[in-house]
Amino acid sequence: RMKKIIAALSIGLILFSCTEDNVVVGNKTTIETKAVIDKGNVMHGEEVQATIEVKNTGKYPLILAEVSGSCSCTVAKYTKEPVAPGETASIQAVVKTDRAPAGALAKDVRIVANTDPSIITVVIKANVISK
Repeated sequence: RMKKIIAALSIGLILFSCTEDNVVVGNKTTIETKAVIDKGNVMHGEEVQATIEVKNTGKYPLILAEVSGSCSCTVAKYTKEPVAPGETASIQAVVKTDRAPAGALAKDVRIVANTDPSIITVVIKANVISK
């Protein structure tokens, strides 16, 4: 029984000693971002470029665990580094319209982070015009 206690304490010590400056698993923070980004009219086949600004409005570093599009036509690039309180990170999203029908387009970008709620969705809208 004593071996189990020592093993558990050792594992806990290792896990907590690997954290970076103030980044502790379980600390929730808050963010501010636009819910919708409207890119207006785009030509069919054009790539829609959108920059999603995410500001850390909380007390703890913001960790963007995952940022993904709602389909394979939407790709997002984001920082893996913690975002300090008061700082802003940019997520670069690209929506391909080559397979989209003409008309209204709305694609979700899902942000998973150490926030409550842990998933935030930003919608990229555009109006696809056929050539």
